Amino acid sequence: MWRKGELLLVVVLALTGCGRKTADPAAQSSPQGNIRQAKTQSHSGGKVRVQMKGVDLVVDPPVVLEVRSLRGEFVPTREGEPPWFDEPGSFSVRIDQGEIAMTAAAMSTVMNRYVFSYPGAPVKDVDIKIEGDHLVQTATVKKKVDLKTRIEGKLSVTPDGDIRLHPDKIKADGLPVKGILDLFDVELDEMIKTRESRGVRIDENDFILDPEKLLPPPKITGRVTSVRIEGDRIVQTFGGPSDGVALKPSFPDAEHYMFFRGGELSFGKLTMHGADLQIVDADPKDPFQFFLSKYARQLVAGQSRTLPDKGLVVYMPDFDEAGK
Repeated sequence: MWRKGELLLVVVLALTGCGRKTADPAAQSSPQGNIRQAKTQSHSGGKVRVQMKGVDLVVDPPVVLEVRSLRGEFVPTREGEPPWFDEPGSFSVRIDQGEIAMTAAAMSTVMNRYVFSYPGAPVKDVDIKIEGDHLVQTATVKKKVDLKTRIEGKLSVTPDGDIRLHPDKIKADGLPVKGILDLFDVELDEMIKTRESRGVRIDENDFILDPEKLLPPPKITGRVTSVRIEGDRIVQTFGGPSDGVALKPSFPDAEHYMFFRGGELSFGKLTMHGADLQIVDADPKDPFQFFLSKYARQLVAGQSRTLPDKGLVVYMPDFDEAGK
């Protein structure tokens, strides 16, 4: 008899939108590592404040984090070194206030390409869809005989700012399963022990997700205050409207942009002391598509302007337009 707990764990990881386990990005090193370390010994540790509007952060096509709005800061992960664009693991993004969405299709890709891509993974062929206010996931659970599974559930937020998944319907090969646990008065936390280090724990029959432990680099932290389904997207809200201090970018009327102010910020071979950098969407007809791992391609295709106060404004094309 197969254990339902293993089946439910699939949808838990899916709901994070970005969860996967790879080598720790903070452990990566660069050819310039020693030089950079010597140059940044005097790093003051000042905060790099960040503000974004209408930015599609490309994790790995077609996985995209749709940042509708964000206020927060870059937090260095290495003592004595500033955040460095060229190494996403060199910093985390702490969100004071923001709203981030991800499509169901993007989450499916995350599950198949990252979370369950290792040899012997218990799940394969994950497909996530949204029906009304429910998330619906189908997948194959690899047991002695592969089981085609379907799980439906609703999302909510705990008082601590985590995400709660309450499963309503569970089927394996078309047969209902959830009622079996209710019939024998068995709780899921008695059947399955999850590793909280992966950002998942069980509270009776509900799964509690800690989004901070399940996001790809750069790690995104912050208190989730609400979660909702909107069309074919899952939308997470961080903080409240009054959380954090709004920044005043050089061009506040830009439709889509990223703005960085204060502290030290490195990109390429350059380091800004007292960062004042605004990256503006060169074509604002749609959200600004920014691929951090390959931003140099966008930088080369764009143009920059130094302002009288020595601030820097960079106009960039979307990533998918940068090579044209």
